[in-house]
Amino acid sequence: MAKTTRRAIQAAGTRDVIVDAAARLFTADGYVRTTIDGIAAESGVAVQTVYNSVGNKAALLSAVLDSAASGPGAQAGVLEFMRERTRRAADFQSLIGVLADWFVEVHPRTAGIVAVISQAAAVDSTAARLERDRGLQRLRRYEEAAAAARARGGLSTGMSDAEGAAAICSVGHPQVYRTLVQDAGWSVPAYREWLAKALAAALA
Repeated sequence: MAKTTRRAIQAAGTRDVIVDAAARLFTADGYVRTTIDGIAAESGVAVQTVYNSVGNKAALLSAVLDSAASGPGAQAGVLEFMRERTRRAADFQSLIGVLADWFVEVHPRTAGIVAVISQAAAVDSTAARLERDRGLQRLRRYEEAAAAARARGGLSTGMSDAEGAAAICSVGHPQVYRTLVQDAGWSVPAYREWLAKALAAALA
C-alpha cells in the first residue's frame, strides 16, 4: 500500500474518532460547554489535530450532523443513496414510501445534534449560518424529490417543484419529528403513517 494511501486512511480514522467524540460531548454537554480542548481530550489527540482534521466548533457540528445523517458504516453520502432509492421507486406511492421511510430513519439519528445546532445558533453567528445553510440545502435537495414525484404522476394540481420541495420540507422537518414523537409521545409507526398520508396529500 502506498504511503500516501496509508496516511489518508489514518487521517480518515482520526477524523472519525474526533467526530464521534464531538457528537458525544455536544449531545451530553451542549454547544457552549463543549470545548475544542474537551473534544481533543475525549479523542486522545492534540488540539491542533482537531482543527487540522475537522475545523472549529461549527465545522464539528456540521461533521457530526453529516455522520449522523449517513448512519454507521455508510458507504455513500446521503444525497447519493437517496438518489438511488428515488430512482428505484416505480410509482408515486413507492416514492412517498421512500420519503416517509427516510424521515423515520434519519430523524432518530439526527434529532440530538439538530437540537444542539438550534441552541448554538442562538449564541453563535457561525452556528446560525450553519443552521440556515443546512435548511436551504435540504430545500434544494427536496426539489429533486418533487421532480421525481411529478415524473410519477404527482404535483398534478399546478404546484411547482419548488413548492413541492417546500411541502416536503414542512412535513418532514426535524422539528416536526421532535414535536410529534419526542414531545407529544407519538409512536414511530404512527409518525410514519402520518408522514405517508401528509406527503401523499401534499404532493398528489
